[in-house]
Amino acid sequence: MSIAAILIFILTYTLIAGRRLVALPIGRPAGALLGALLMVVFGALSPEESYRAVDADTILLLFSMMLLSGYLGKSGVFSSIFSALLRVCRLPEGLLYAIAALSASLSAFLVNDTVCLMMTPIVVSICSRHKLPMGPYLIALATSANIGSAATLVGNPQNMIIGSMSDYGFARFMAVSGPAALAGMIVNIALLKVYFARRLPRAFTEDVGFESTINLKRPPFSVLVFVAVAACFLSGTHMGYTALAGAVLIMLRERKEPTEALGGVDWTLLLFFAALFVVVEGLASTGVVEKSWDAFSYALRTDTPSGMTMFAVFMTVGSNLVSNVPMVLLTGSHIEGFGSPDRAWALLAYTTTVAGNLTLLGSVANIIVAEQSKKSYNLGFFEYLKFGAVSTALAMTAGVIVIALLT
Repeated sequence: MSIAAILIFILTYTLIAGRRLVALPIGRPAGALLGALLMVVFGALSPEESYRAVDADTILLLFSMMLLSGYLGKSGVFSSIFSALLRVCRLPEGLLYAIAALSASLSAFLVNDTVCLMMTPIVVSICSRHKLPMGPYLIALATSANIGSAATLVGNPQNMIIGSMSDYGFARFMAVSGPAALAGMIVNIALLKVYFARRLPRAFTEDVGFESTINLKRPPFSVLVFVAVAACFLSGTHMGYTALAGAVLIMLRERKEPTEALGGVDWTLLLFFAALFVVVEGLASTGVVEKSWDAFSYALRTDTPSGMTMFAVFMTVGSNLVSNVPMVLLTGSHIEGFGSPDRAWALLAYTTTVAGNLTLLGSVANIIVAEQSKKSYNLGFFEYLKFGAVSTALAMTAGVIVIALLT
């Protein structure tokens, strides 16, 4: 049975890591569902055990944040923020840094994938209108979204999982990971200047206007609800049900069937994560994960500089091989073997998130930016890699140092 579970795990992660293989081009969600099914069919888990393996808190929080983000996008708040931003950006270079800062800031409190989905069309429109090279702005958007999302427990799916698995509260996690993400962003913006400042025109071709769709002095109801939800997060309320309460409150205010809002939820992603929980639990039932961590944990302890370095490298490589969410699932249940749990959890969240900046395929946010912009600009793998590899190494180093100092 153990051999079958291990083989199923290898098959599943081959399908996930390979995105679309020629021999079986079914994609990542279907690959995960196949793996979950096979774990039950071959007896690695019973149906009841597979149900218990799914972390309902994580799924609820992700679903609720998708709903909230959808309502915010519908309100026109993103284009209005850009309108205000562009009024203070006098130069294309300033716009580059502003997009990076905005992307990071929004991603700290919204799911980074959603931020990229909402912002990419606006960035493409601005670049097209003012004849700006799109590559630098798209890279700034994607890399900053990933780094910014590391700041809180609701910035990305892997952090949501860590929030469910660990004892970290929202405010305490943000007190550690927020400064680390800020350090990473300072590095990232500095690199944007080094890499791209000379490629940008010295001035805009015309007036830097962008139509605002809302009155920021009287923000939409969805914005007020989101601010209230964020305040509740900071006070320590249950994040999943708090976010759901906010979404339901907006539904009640709209007084109509939420067909459009529910249609904006990425159900495929939710199924993907639910299936991953089952696949990882099936592998864990064999004992091979525990034995592997016992063998390597001595070199990955986070209470020494060399251990933290090895931990960061291991998580970066692992996250790019099997993706960051599976890496968190595989590591999370063994976190106490790496030293101080607070430091280890914070490092796990930060390293697996920033690892997504290494390559264009390293995170879903990167892929969204590339896919959303491909009709206007083909963001190349190596074009991204030239910046992403250096940004990952330096932002990772800066953030790890900050976490070490704070924990």
